[in-house]
Amino acid sequence: MTNAAILALALILDAVLGEPERVWRRVPHPAVLMGRAVAAAELRFNQGDAQRAGVLVIAGLVAAALGIGAVLAALPGGDWIALILAAVLLAQRSLADHVRAVADALRAGLDDGRRAVGRIVGRDTESLDQSAVARAAIESAAENLSDGVIAPAFWFLILGLPGLIAYKLVNTADSMIGHRTPRYRAFGRAAAKLDDVLNWAPARLTALIILAAQWRLGALGAVARQAPRHRSPNAGWPEAAMAHVLGVALSGPRSYAGGVREFPWLNRRGRHALEAGDIDRAVTVLWRGWSLLLVLVVALALVW
Repeated sequence: MTNAAILALALILDAVLGEPERVWRRVPHPAVLMGRAVAAAELRFNQGDAQRAGVLVIAGLVAAALGIGAVLAALPGGDWIALILAAVLLAQRSLADHVRAVADALRAGLDDGRRAVGRIVGRDTESLDQSAVARAAIESAAENLSDGVIAPAFWFLILGLPGLIAYKLVNTADSMIGHRTPRYRAFGRAAAKLDDVLNWAPARLTALIILAAQWRLGALGAVARQAPRHRSPNAGWPEAAMAHVLGVALSGPRSYAGGVREFPWLNRRGRHALEAGDIDRAVTVLWRGWSLLLVLVVALALVW
């Protein structure tokens, strides 16, 4: 099978099955194994010339990921191994479920909404009001559509299973050590920069998919102007697109570790008062984006 054909089947399999908890209670998820590898490397090598060590570690981990992917793909039944791993490492169903859970919790009460959104975002959630809870969930939906679905699919199409595993390894490393804290600032810099590079094209593709799936390509110019205002070189693209298709304002000030960060708004003129229903609408955008991605991948499979 071609990469496109395998990816189309993997997208469907992930959408139908999601993350079967009974399986992952018995065996470790591949992303968990990646996390353990990153944690062990950080504990062993984050010392001395930490920035140089960080470069060597991420290079070694990526090389190992590419090698493991190549070996697995070359095994008898390699296409089926690739299909299963691609379905496991794509995150459309779990993303939609986690975001929808915030909407359900917020309808039950503000405290429930705060706890639910705290499971999917890194900001302080204790003092969030209803609009801020909804905004955080919607932003997470947009960013993770790029990181968890479009980017893995993009790298699988280009490099097959080795590309998918390497991308997920880098993305996992960035989430663990790519922070500007005293411990990780130097050591995790290479992982963070490489993650930015690998997500550059997928983030912009995600914005296009969000807009196209909602018949809003006319907003592309506004998205392109506003996305660079975001603190991330990539996350602003899917977030700005999501803000425009929903007609809401996203990003803006928020609290991390007890301190308020004055980030600029995306789609400032959009509605600022948000509620659980807006999260439901964002989940619909996720599935429409997934549907368009599937159509594009199937089309590639037919002609490639």
